[in-house]
Amino acid sequence: MAVRHAFSAVLLMTCIACYYNSLQCGLVFDDLSAIRDNRDLRPHVPLKNIFFNDFWGTPIHKEQSHKSYRPLCVLTFRWNYALYQLEPMGYHLVNMLLHSVVCLMYYRMCSLFLPEISSFVAAMLFAVHPIHTEAVTGVVGRAETLSSVFFLAAFIFYTKSTKRKRVTGWQPLVLSMLSVATAMLCKEQGITVTGICAIYELIVAQKLRILDLLSLARTALSGKGSLNVSWQSEATKRLSVLAATTVCLLAVRLQIMGSRLPVFTRFDNPASVAPTPVRQLSYHYLISVNMWLLLFPCDLCCDWTMGTVPLIESFLDPRNIATVLSYVALLLLAYAAIIVESRHQSVVIIMSLAFLVLPFLPASNMFFPVGFVVAERILYIPSMGLCMLVGYGWGLFAQKHGRKLAWFLLGVLLLVHGCKTYHRNMDWENEYTIFMAGLRVNPRNAKLFNNVGHALEKQERFEEALQYFQKAVSVQEDDIGAHINVGRTFNHLKMFKEAEDAYLQAKSLLPKAKPGESYQARIAPNHLNVFLNLANLIARNETRLEEADLLYRQAISMRADYTQAYINRGDILLKLNRTKEAQEVYERALFYDSNNPDIYYNLGVVFLEQGKASQALAYLDKALEFDPEHEQALLNSAILLQELGRAELRKVARERLLKLLRKDNTNERVYFNLGMLAMDDRDVAGAEHWFRQAVQLKDDFRSALFNLALLLADDHRPLEAAPFLNQLVKFHPDHIKGLILLGDIYINNIKDLDAAENCYKRILQLDPENVQGLHNLCVVYVERGNLRRAEACLVRAHRLAPHEDYVLRHLNIVRSRIQKLQIPQDSEGEEFEDFEQYEGNSDEKSVNDIVDKVYEEDNEEVDQKESDTSPQHHKNKLPPKGQSGASTAGNSQLPENTKHVKNRVDSSTGTSGHTVPQRTHTVEKKVVNEQVSRKTSSQLPGRGSSQAQVPQFNDRKYMSQADQRRNSGPSYTEFQEQQPNSKTLTSHHSALKQHSSS
Repeated sequence: MAVRHAFSAVLLMTCIACYYNSLQCGLVFDDLSAIRDNRDLRPHVPLKNIFFNDFWGTPIHKEQSHKSYRPLCVLTFRWNYALYQLEPMGYHLVNMLLHSVVCLMYYRMCSLFLPEISSFVAAMLFAVHPIHTEAVTGVVGRAETLSSVFFLAAFIFYTKSTKRKRVTGWQPLVLSMLSVATAMLCKEQGITVTGICAIYELIVAQKLRILDLLSLARTALSGKGSLNVSWQSEATKRLSVLAATTVCLLAVRLQIMGSRLPVFTRFDNPASVAPTPVRQLSYHYLISVNMWLLLFPCDLCCDWTMGTVPLIESFLDPRNIATVLSYVALLLLAYAAIIVESRHQSVVIIMSLAFLVLPFLPASNMFFPVGFVVAERILYIPSMGLCMLVGYGWGLFAQKHGRKLAWFLLGVLLLVHGCKTYHRNMDWENEYTIFMAGLRVNPRNAKLFNNVGHALEKQERFEEALQYFQKAVSVQEDDIGAHINVGRTFNHLKMFKEAEDAYLQAKSLLPKAKPGESYQARIAPNHLNVFLNLANLIARNETRLEEADLLYRQAISMRADYTQAYINRGDILLKLNRTKEAQEVYERALFYDSNNPDIYYNLGVVFLEQGKASQALAYLDKALEFDPEHEQALLNSAILLQELGRAELRKVARERLLKLLRKDNTNERVYFNLGMLAMDDRDVAGAEHWFRQAVQLKDDFRSALFNLALLLADDHRPLEAAPFLNQLVKFHPDHIKGLILLGDIYINNIKDLDAAENCYKRILQLDPENVQGLHNLCVVYVERGNLRRAEACLVRAHRLAPHEDYVLRHLNIVRSRIQKLQIPQDSEGEEFEDFEQYEGNSDEKSVNDIVDKVYEEDNEEVDQKESDTSPQHHKNKLPPKGQSGASTAGNSQLPENTKHVKNRVDSSTGTSGHTVPQRTHTVEKKVVNEQVSRKTSSQLPGRGSSQAQVPQFNDRKYMSQADQRRNSGPSYTEFQEQQPNSKTLTSHHSALKQHSSS
């Protein structure tokens, strides 16, 4: 017992030594699809979903499902996510521990057939074998290790149930059957342990030889003769339980997958669509490839699909020799088990062959096609049989040739394999390293070139990525996905003509419709991304929106359940102002994917377009019900809650924004909207803090800069506001309200009339009919004493806004001063000359024709309201000296309150798009080249699957009633007549708040 514990400790330390560096690896390849993009891992998703969806989170009843039903493995991923979120180390740590547990259980299992020292040798070989790196270091390989734990448990429990010849141990037998079911729920090949248990029953428990079994089978088939072998009734019971369990589990499995096999393409498994005898020759040759990898794991690769293993198209192909040799080796082992005199040796050989062959059968393509050519991970359990044979052979070698030599050779083998495993782990560090390592082994695999391109694309190394994508096209000219990748990269490089040509080339490679055959069964979902990418590209041109809509409809006609096409088509329809049709399209998409939060979110945007804020908020909340982490829904629902103007709802809005902040503290829009909430709560310090954070993250953030400056100005800190306004007009020289506020500060605080005049003249260059800017320019002239020019300026202002009382009042004041100071008329032409550049072709009127009454001066305030659609100008009485008053004038002074719905930024150019909000993920689809070998969903990355980029969206501009109240108030510059030789100027600004226009 002490020796066994010592061996177990050495075995455990060996596992840790070989795989501890895997803790530094990231989530790569299929890990991204199974973990990062799998909604079933999220805590808010009902736990029951994992029992209705496949390994990748796709409902298993759907045609695009991979049909890989492994709910218990997904459950462990979910536990990992609850503890570590997407931190890779936690996932790799669990995998390493599972491998250690498997090694210890394997050591225990081997001791049933081998001496202690030989069992230890077999377990050590299993622990360090390099073929296991994909199953251990690749996080999705947990399906193999977890299934192996229950696989070995089922076998060990079964052996315990047979210990007593005349009595069945029913408790261990029941535990064995439960372990079989559990192993199968971790990975499908777990059910093959029942076959190994049956062989154990016949060969070990009943002590039958292979010749006895042949005689028994012959007698049973012919119905003649008598059984010459001893047989116990308890064995019949146990075998009956095994058979019943196997049949029931298979029936349940078939029921779950809907009695439909998954659909794979010729790129995933070229031999599966090859004619006879090419298909059979290629399938049998793959057995020799797998045996070679087990014996000599020197050239390992994460992907063996496409052209990695060329098809065997002739009986004269020399590779057929390898196939023959593989079968000969297996037959020789079986023959040795028959003729060998030692019963113990016969049992070891037979059980080793059982572990080697039976678990491999589901992935052998012999019974049904699988979605890969070769996969190193599926050799995890079969390697147990090989290691047992080697361990037994090592014991025989040590007896004949001495233990020193045997231990020396074993040490060399363990060292070589251990170093290879340690080094191979580092290939899984990131996507670039794993795919480059694959290319060194399989340069004929176009998918690997595509995946290297994607890794470079994520780093925005587009020129290098393009080279790999084009290489993929040259390696596999009919690879639709590679052409899509080329087009998308051209799009990133702003080479739009080349991008469109590449998409059209990919589109031309799609299979043509055949009478009586649906597209759905023949087209990989990710290949339809060519329609999305092409439509997104041409939709940049607003004159081609109808053409883009046609492409989306074509994609939908090929696959009615292609929800991404519905989503993107809805966006196009909204751009075409066909909101009702867009609503119908999104509702149709819900028919196929009722759990998709993006669809609910986009429906919310549709109702927002229709002015139905309450319905919009309901759909945004529904999106959050399915995905509480949905960033756009969190942000925009928070804004809508803020718009309702109720304190308790503002609290909910703040919680959602803070949740976003915890998730991503680099999103300047979150800081900005927190600042707006603080302003609603009259928390000046808080608002200033959030606005400064937003500006710090994005120094040209238009709305944050203006609102921060406005806040500081209203807080009587105009000199602090001035730098932010200068920064605003530097990046946004057309920001009229910013120029007005800056001019106000120049007049009232900095006393720089030249700078103020430049601000107002800039406003008039942008909008010659801007009454507010024109009126404040008049004030500058008054301050300088240029009353004739001020008079001309006010005449022009009154022509633009004849119903504005304050303009007439101020014009009268200026005229009164001119009369008191007796300014001569001969200077009028000079004063008008500079101003006529803004006057245009307006009809000339004399001042006497314009002014028909004089308004008395007083200090009474007049409330003014500014609508978000049509500004209203009100008569405003003069304020006391040094106080502010304002009014709005001109369409250019509409508040810039922008409630951002989705910030539409073109996925390839990064520039702002249309002002209509983007409702959908209309980003280009990242297509590796073919379907993932384990999943077919076009929405998730993986083995050749498409990968959607992070969507970006439009801002939508609208203003709430609360904002209208905040925005009310005077927005022009007041001045009043004082005693002779004294005049006072007071410049005022609009108390406007504006939301993000990003």
